[in-house]
Amino acid sequence: MKKAGLMVLAVFALLVVFDRILMPLYIAQGQQKTVPEVSGMAYEDAERALRNAGLDARKSYHVKYLSRIDSNIVISQTPIAGSLVKPGRTVYLVVNRQEKPSFQMPDLYGRPEFDVRQTLARLDLSIDNVQISTVTTPEEDGRVISQSIPAQTMVKSGASVSIIVGKLEIEAEGLRKIAVPDVLGMSLSEARETMSGNGLSTGRITYEYSAILVPNTVISQKPGANAFVSPGMPVDFTVVTAAE
Repeated sequence: MKKAGLMVLAVFALLVVFDRILMPLYIAQGQQKTVPEVSGMAYEDAERALRNAGLDARKSYHVKYLSRIDSNIVISQTPIAGSLVKPGRTVYLVVNRQEKPSFQMPDLYGRPEFDVRQTLARLDLSIDNVQISTVTTPEEDGRVISQSIPAQTMVKSGASVSIIVGKLEIEAEGLRKIAVPDVLGMSLSEARETMSGNGLSTGRITYEYSAILVPNTVISQKPGANAFVSPGMPVDFTVVTAAE
């Protein structure tokens, strides 16, 4: 009689475990959605594919204008394809900016070269040529003393400019410098890995809210891309954060 009672209790316990633990896990697993691959699609097609998969789409823009990519093509997605997410999860679709931005060329005179490189990289302008010119005052050493496109001239993203940088004395031979890689648009973890792989370190991280850029991506770096710095130098990032 006692043994029969124990068996009843054991069966009851198993039923409780099945009902309270195993069954909810089974149901929850069935409710997860697999994020489809939509990179490379037109935005409308990608949005439709996500909607058919029970997910939402939100358009966001790459931090820089990409001249070789159509403005309506999805460049990347977050979460990535194959991720398991809850129904209705928002998938950020990164597309190119619709047109080249037009703006005034900044005044570069008197600014340090690394600061100039950062400013131009943020504006998607490139340096076509850097000339070195001997100067006689320490205040001009390492600073821009001339630019090929005058300040306040209207230019478009992708334009290139040449600069002349003052040099008071020749650098000591054998002093190694590292070119800072461009990490704009990367995730924070990718930016950290890139800096580490190039012999640099991650410095201060500042977060900035944006409603149109992908959360956790780098939108600013200091020193800027292509600046020449000493090995191990920290690079500061500004990273997008989304509203709670």
